[in-house]
Amino acid sequence: MMYVLGLEGTAHTLGVGIIDGGFNCLSDVKKTYQPRQGGINPRDASQYMAENMQSTVIEALSEAGIGLEDLSLVSFSQGPGLGPCLRTVATAARTISLAHEKPILGVNHCVAHIEVGRVFGGVDKPLVVYVSGANTQVIRLNEGRYRVFGETLDIGLGNMLDKFGRYAGLPHPAGPKIEKLARQGEKYIPLPYVVKGTDLSFSGLLTAAQQKHQRGESLEHVCFSLQETSFSMLCEVAERALAHLKADSVLLTGGVGNNKRLQEMLILMASEHDAQFTHPKGFMGDNGTMIAIAALKMHKAGVKMTLEDTQIESKQRTDDIKISW
Repeated sequence: MMYVLGLEGTAHTLGVGIIDGGFNCLSDVKKTYQPRQGGINPRDASQYMAENMQSTVIEALSEAGIGLEDLSLVSFSQGPGLGPCLRTVATAARTISLAHEKPILGVNHCVAHIEVGRVFGGVDKPLVVYVSGANTQVIRLNEGRYRVFGETLDIGLGNMLDKFGRYAGLPHPAGPKIEKLARQGEKYIPLPYVVKGTDLSFSGLLTAAQQKHQRGESLEHVCFSLQETSFSMLCEVAERALAHLKADSVLLTGGVGNNKRLQEMLILMASEHDAQFTHPKGFMGDNGTMIAIAALKMHKAGVKMTLEDTQIESKQRTDDIKISW
């Protein structure tokens, strides 16, 4: 039996996942760094991962019922992400690989989000709506690359929500708290709606939302309006891509994809074009299982890496990766 270990560590989440050769998840353990105030401090987040690496790996192995010696492949998030965090998981992966003489693969974090969606969402060539903290992209596989049809021109959707949350005094991550407040909002407050062709911009929207709250609008109404505006922008770009590319399915992935309102809007948009909507439920946020799944696909396609090939790539893009599977 083949067993693949996946280590995720690009931002605040340390994830360790183990799958078998049939892409079945045997264990998925996560530990999340929680800043005392403000956003993620890369040095503190990497220290948190280093301190929790051994116990998290041991817990995942125990859940899977195997030992390190049983592994067939070791994989880790190679980029993009915060440099100190990437280095921590890369070092751990190299250590396991060397100590137990196992092959190693570095995985693109963004591609991993897509691959876990394709496997657990049951779709082959979907239009991908990928929304996380730092990334907001509408993507589709074409001629061996995940081609970016449209993306944010400044900050990711998740980062925009977190920045507003910090302004409003909400604990990190702010997305779930904003979603909860938005359900209590009823009044739509006009905010900048910025779609430039197939790209998006969220920085002006963020500033305007802060100003509306400062001028007396309730936090619930502002959160409601912030979600409705930003999600509508994303749905417009996704719908344009869906019609242009004639895709028959829409895959939502990335941590922000856990938002129920965003799911509702994309389900409606997809249904109007007779397209299937899917998402990898339980595996939307950062996790080690998605790293292992992408690595297994790479391995089956014959991709190999030496230790020299496993240097981190903190600014690696989704469309940098050659997709040979």
